[in-house]
Amino acid sequence: MFVSEGHRAAYVAFDRFPSAKGSAVHIRHMAAELFDRYGGGLLCVLGGGGLPAYQREGGVEIVRFGAVVPNLLDRAEAFSAWVADRLAPHRDTLRLCHVRDPWGALPALSAGGRLVYEANGLPSIELPYAWPLAAPSTLAKIRDLEGECLRRAAAVVVPSQVIEAAVTSRGAAPERVHLVPNGADPVRPGLPRPPAAPGRYLIYVGALQPWQGVDVLLRAFARLADLTDLSLVVCSSVSPSRARPLRRLAERLGVEDRVTWQHTLPHDEVAAWLTHAELSVAPLTASPRNLDQGCSPIKVWESMAAGTAVVASDLPVIREVLGEHGRLVPPDRPAELARAIRVLLEYPEAARDLGRRARQHVEEGFTWKHARARLAAVYDRVEGH
Repeated sequence: MFVSEGHRAAYVAFDRFPSAKGSAVHIRHMAAELFDRYGGGLLCVLGGGGLPAYQREGGVEIVRFGAVVPNLLDRAEAFSAWVADRLAPHRDTLRLCHVRDPWGALPALSAGGRLVYEANGLPSIELPYAWPLAAPSTLAKIRDLEGECLRRAAAVVVPSQVIEAAVTSRGAAPERVHLVPNGADPVRPGLPRPPAAPGRYLIYVGALQPWQGVDVLLRAFARLADLTDLSLVVCSSVSPSRARPLRRLAERLGVEDRVTWQHTLPHDEVAAWLTHAELSVAPLTASPRNLDQGCSPIKVWESMAAGTAVVASDLPVIREVLGEHGRLVPPDRPAELARAIRVLLEYPEAARDLGRRARQHVEEGFTWKHARARLAAVYDRVEGH
């Protein structure tokens, strides 16, 4: 593997890239803004899954961390050391380093250049979901680490007001925190219907972790059993093995024959599934993961950009994104969710009107072009200082 010396910009993420997850969509657009600005740069991300350890795309060098480290914290620590080694050759030229987590921030702070910390999530809040036995003392140390990185960053980028409050409570100076919501590109008209699509269906798009609320959606869907022509499509960004508990739940609820599972579809194929759905559902739970550090769900933005009406949990971060352009329901209540879905299905013109208005809202201020322009303004400010 050959890595050039002398890059002026680096983007570091403890995420696999590319992948079917929303984080990969976000990385693609934000990293493109950085590298277009500096005429290329270094992208340090996670590998695996057959991805090459090294790629070069024009002036951008992509290096991927591929070590197999089962323990999440050990893997994060190993990634951090690996990033330090990759940034070291650029110490004399690096002007700006954009990171998404403390594992990338620590080596970047030592590598020179200005640090832009993009806080889409906080490991101290997310870790208990991936590692339920994490000791409180461990979480406290991670929280302290987050605070140090946020305080030392030249700028902190957040996708929602919810996580803006979270990062300022951890020490980020309010004047250095910048709101850059996620976005989506409007879907071109006339996308063909996916060959595997059922006749009339609801759709869920995204991962399958407990905080996503897919179990709530399945229970709500079971309450719509009288709508015998209605199916549910789950477009999951993870492998089939991760869906087994939810598939067993669907069997227990008696709806397994009416649920279609699609796994790790290429991102450009998901748009067609969204376009031809009756409704898109985002049943996020009222958990700390969504309440204390709510991000800016790309699944909701992309549903809006497809012109598909959205029914979603009434959480602060969802109100930021969806506002009056969708239907909000109390989280974690299958009966309420089923009722809202039923009403929109009974009044299809109202659903179409919601979809039209949602798409217009995206077009007028929340495409990826708008997001990149907001990020560019942050870079301008950092460079000006």
